[in-house]
Amino acid sequence: MKGAETKRCAGCGQDKPRTCFAVKRSNPDGLQRHCRDCVAEYHRKRQVLLGKRVRPRVDVSEGHKHCLRCGVTRPHSAWHRNASASDGLATACKTCRADAGRSGHLRRTYGITQAERDEMIAEQVGVCRIRLVAPAAHVDHCHETGKVRGVLCFNCNSALGKLNDDPGACAGPSLTWKETCGSQPS
Repeated sequence: MKGAETKRCAGCGQDKPRTCFAVKRSNPDGLQRHCRDCVAEYHRKRQVLLGKRVRPRVDVSEGHKHCLRCGVTRPHSAWHRNASASDGLATACKTCRADAGRSGHLRRTYGITQAERDEMIAEQVGVCRIRLVAPAAHVDHCHETGKVRGVLCFNCNSALGKLNDDPGACAGPSLTWKETCGSQPS
C-alpha cells in the first residue's frame, strides 16, 4: 500500500494519503512526521493537562457541521459563509445567529432581555397596548429617557415614531375628521 501518494504516520503507524499531513518544508518530503489526527489529539491532551477547557470532538458526516451553541449537527446550507474560516462557514448556525442577533438588539437598544420582553407581552395578554387587538411585537420606548413603555403592534409603534412621540399631534387630525364626518375615525 505504501507508495508515492501515501506516507506512514510516526504517531499511529498507519499509512495515510499525503493530504492527511500538514506542510513542513524543513523535512525532506516537505510534510510533518505525524498526521493531522495525531497532532490534533496531542494538542487536545496537552490542553487538558494545562487545565484548559477543551471542546469534545464530534464526528459529523460529509456536508454537515456541528453547532457548538445549540449542539445540533446541520447541513452546510444551514450556515452562513465565512471566507476567513478554515471550512468557509460561520462558527454558529443561522438559527443561533438569528437568536443571538435578536437578543443582542434588545439588550443594546432597550437594555432588556427576551424573557423580559416576553413577560411584558404576557402582561398585555399578547395584544398591542394602544389598539388592544393587534398582536404585540415591537418594543416601545421613550426617546428622551430611554425607558421602555411596553410592546406595541407595528402600526402603533411606527405611528408614534412618525408623530415624534407627541400624543397631542393626533388631536389635529382627529378634530378635523370629527368636524367633517361627525364622528371619530374607527
